[in-house]
Amino acid sequence: MKQMGTCTHCPQNAFCVNATHCTCNHGYSSESKEKYFSYRFETCEDVDECKPPISVYCGVNAECQNIIGSFYCHCIDGYKLLSGKAQFNNSNENTCQKITPSKTTNSTKEMQRVVEDIESHLTGKTALGVERNFTSTVTAFLQKVESDVLKTALEAPDQKIQKVQYSTVAVETQVVTDNCSKRVILSLNAQVNSMEIHCSDVIQRNIKGTSAVAFVSYSSLGNIINASFFEEMNEKDQVYLNSQVVSAAIEPKKNTPLSQPVILNFQHMEVKPGVKKTFCVYWKDTKEGGRWSKDGCALKQANKTHTICSSTHLSSFAVLMALHGQEEDPALTVITYVGLSLSLLCLLLAALTFLLCKAIQNTSTSLHLQLSLCLFLAHLLFLTAIDRTENKVLCAIIAGALHYLYLASFTWMLLEGLHLFLTARNLTVVNYSSINRLMKWLMFPVGYGVPAVIVAISAASRPHLYGTPDRCWLHLDQKFIWAFLGPVCAIICVNFVFFVMVFWILKRKLSSLNSEVSTIRNVKMLTLKATAQLFILGCTWFLGLLQVGPAARVMAYLFTIINSLQGVFIFLVYCLLSQQVQKWFGEIIKSKSESEAYTLSSRFGADSKPSELRGQHFYAVERRAYCESCYVATLEKCSTCSQPILDQILRAMGKAYHPGCFTCVV
Repeated sequence: MKQMGTCTHCPQNAFCVNATHCTCNHGYSSESKEKYFSYRFETCEDVDECKPPISVYCGVNAECQNIIGSFYCHCIDGYKLLSGKAQFNNSNENTCQKITPSKTTNSTKEMQRVVEDIESHLTGKTALGVERNFTSTVTAFLQKVESDVLKTALEAPDQKIQKVQYSTVAVETQVVTDNCSKRVILSLNAQVNSMEIHCSDVIQRNIKGTSAVAFVSYSSLGNIINASFFEEMNEKDQVYLNSQVVSAAIEPKKNTPLSQPVILNFQHMEVKPGVKKTFCVYWKDTKEGGRWSKDGCALKQANKTHTICSSTHLSSFAVLMALHGQEEDPALTVITYVGLSLSLLCLLLAALTFLLCKAIQNTSTSLHLQLSLCLFLAHLLFLTAIDRTENKVLCAIIAGALHYLYLASFTWMLLEGLHLFLTARNLTVVNYSSINRLMKWLMFPVGYGVPAVIVAISAASRPHLYGTPDRCWLHLDQKFIWAFLGPVCAIICVNFVFFVMVFWILKRKLSSLNSEVSTIRNVKMLTLKATAQLFILGCTWFLGLLQVGPAARVMAYLFTIINSLQGVFIFLVYCLLSQQVQKWFGEIIKSKSESEAYTLSSRFGADSKPSELRGQHFYAVERRAYCESCYVATLEKCSTCSQPILDQILRAMGKAYHPGCFTCVV
């Protein structure tokens, strides 16, 4: 078997073995039937211990009941354990004894009569769905069913467990007559659904007497109270109800909250591809009648056939699922991939320019370089791994890396804004060393440290919210997305303040500047960079917050186009529009041809007369020559040191010559 090297690819319901392989938890088996595996797309499925080849034997008058990841044994109808418990683990604990026939028959008949009455209401389509506000009728119906079933169960406390099943409704009740510890868990089953509740949540500590818990499953009620009554219905998603409606209740009613959440196991009615989201919901009684709500309900686990939910309260529950509604716009997908690919190329060229062009290397260039690197890595990871949702751990890591890289990009953008402000404030100062020292001291601790702290706090507080079912990004639940949007909005606002202050400073100082061309050019370039800075750094990201209402589609296109081309903007503003970079590019092109240097060499080389070389002193070193009169290095041997020839040589080197002081300047 091939080694994985790490266990980050272990699927759900599996754990790591020796840091190289995975194995399924007890009660699960791999799809390939191998005990140890390293295939990243392997799945662990529930083992039904009650069916062949295992077929757990629970003893006489008892039967096996499978649950997700495990099983239990319980006495069949008409029998009970001597201990009064509802379940046991193996045949050695079997103490099932027959219940008194007369009481059993009477109580069972009464429960059957109640269930028959319930079924008649459902199959006869009585008041349900006839009235204008029929959700109120549904709410009253559910409450009456719970009350009748529990009342019937408490009238026969000697029969601890009662089960009745018809085509449209199934009921199981359990009566608790003694005190029980928090460790005892009561399991109830109705049709293809089950519920687990702690025994201590059923009994009433301050009330003497028996308590009962009921679990009811309706096979057809979902056709009446369907997904259209979901209070968070999204028009873009096709939400549908994919389970039977179940009810859970206890008697006497409990005024205190549950000490432990109740666990509900639903079997899906249909297996449909393209499921986007799964919601655990309960029927909420409202002034309007009733609605499905997620309050207090949480999704614990879901696969193709089952969903496990938890709830902090008892009510009527169901599982809603959302299919992919409108398919993703193919035009937006093409724009994203083409734009980001072009941005990656431009960011790479920009980074190489900032590294290799010595003429522009300064503090500002260092900021541009770090910004380009962060955006390059973020865009590359987005293109290659944003949809890698197969492995939840890997997807969470990808989401955390994207969170960090995009926050780091914005932090470097903030430092860009700060540097522009400091440069504008000290525009008339000749010595910029204090600004450079401050920025060099701030750059790396702030640029990479601040986003690391934000991501570390976010990951430590809510690690499960990194990664969504369809994207490796931050989850929208619990407003976790503000772990990214909060810092981004703050940086955009601060950069906007810097932008306003820069223009105010420029307007105030422009009139006091002298008429030197270089100073005016610096002011114009600074103003251009400040304008481009605000546009690149923040304004485009606000378009993402405006994707609501009728203009959502237009905003989505603008947001995708502009943000996918950020790398192009950076390369255009900081490289192509820079005269120094343009000159550097020209030197690279000229150095390849070396046409002008060879022309000078051929003109004043071997064909020159000795008199032209008389009186000149040269030092040839590795195809270079040093003219003794001005100490200028040329690419080929210098033939004369006359002023016109020196001007031609230095222009070919991209330098200027000052005849008064014999110095070469850039």
